[in-house]
Amino acid sequence: MNYSHKRKSFGLASRLLIAATLLVGGLFSLAPPASAWGLGTFSEHLLASGIANHARSAAGDHVAAPVDLPGGRSFSACTNLFPQQAPLNVASVNPEWKATALCSNHFAVLYSALSKTPLVVVERLNGVMIARAREEARTNLFFPDPRLPGGSRAELSDFAGSGFDRGHMSPAGDQPDPDSMAQSFALSNMIPQDPTNNRKMWAKIEKDVRKFVRRAHGDVFVFTGPIFDPEHRTIGANRVWVPTRIFKLVYDEASGRSWAYILPNTADARIEAPMDYPSFVKATGWSLLNDASVAQARRTVAF
Repeated sequence: MNYSHKRKSFGLASRLLIAATLLVGGLFSLAPPASAWGLGTFSEHLLASGIANHARSAAGDHVAAPVDLPGGRSFSACTNLFPQQAPLNVASVNPEWKATALCSNHFAVLYSALSKTPLVVVERLNGVMIARAREEARTNLFFPDPRLPGGSRAELSDFAGSGFDRGHMSPAGDQPDPDSMAQSFALSNMIPQDPTNNRKMWAKIEKDVRKFVRRAHGDVFVFTGPIFDPEHRTIGANRVWVPTRIFKLVYDEASGRSWAYILPNTADARIEAPMDYPSFVKATGWSLLNDASVAQARRTVAF
């Protein structure tokens, strides 16, 4: 792909939008029930100018992805990312979620065209990957996922001026190579997240998980996603759903240990002691581990 040409066009669009801004002077929602199978990090560094940042966001809706993304709408191409290579069953999700499967190099997304967000993002991590990820430079090139048609995806303009961060579900800090880092900035991997939550409490949870992975004796599977309680709101012209809570479930394959965090999507959220897997399922409705994993998980307690 002619990436330099795309960057040139992108810069021109941004400058035009900045000039226009200076000249001017510048709910629809369905309330999902508790069951997830039924219906219902620090964020990017801001550009020096808030106006330029807004212009970049608006122009970005028409910019192609800066990295290749695996095609297809199935987890069959990335079964290695799931425990026992048994991916989530998309057919089990209520059709009203309009769920689809998206693979990336090092994470997989169960995506909803209803909420315009991921529902669950899964990663398979290990100490070697986390060590490599520490050397990767953050790209900060957010982009709408071209695998999803317009009207069923979030756009950069939906987040512009919303007061919310574009919060990674598969963190940039987990990505072990340049392509994976770039893929993690697709909006299909993002939720609208309270900025303080994203940059402080949630970032600490992500760092704690990486710390555990570095000392683990094998693969660690991490499931992350939003929870939409009835009072959730939306942002942008595409009505992107804003989660009321966020979860992260960690499963250590070697020891069979599992634990989960559920954190309100608010600035004053506090990290509480992690819960065990049965408590997580009861709280969210998500049965994310298969039978073999659950057999181990039920014998373990959170750390």
